[in-house]
Amino acid sequence: MTVLQTIEKIGNEAVQELRLQKLHGGNSFMINSRELESNQCYLEYPDGKILLVFLKNAAREFTVVRTLSLEDAEALRKKYGFSSLYLL
Repeated sequence: MTVLQTIEKIGNEAVQELRLQKLHGGNSFMINSRELESNQCYLEYPDGKILLVFLKNAAREFTVVRTLSLEDAEALRKKYGFSSLYLL
């Protein structure tokens, strides 16, 4: 494994741990994607719901663009290597 691969692995594990901490704490977890517009992101909630949101007012307010279907939410989790986690 190269140094870059090792750093990437450590970073991915840290994101996975942060996600679990956020969701277990009852908070949402922000998922950023290069495929979205620069002012959009996903918010994942402990109940498994994922929203596509638009950031406005210098990231002080979210506007919901849409709620992902269960299938789309699972596909997004799979894409980013996140477990299917339903806490509530």
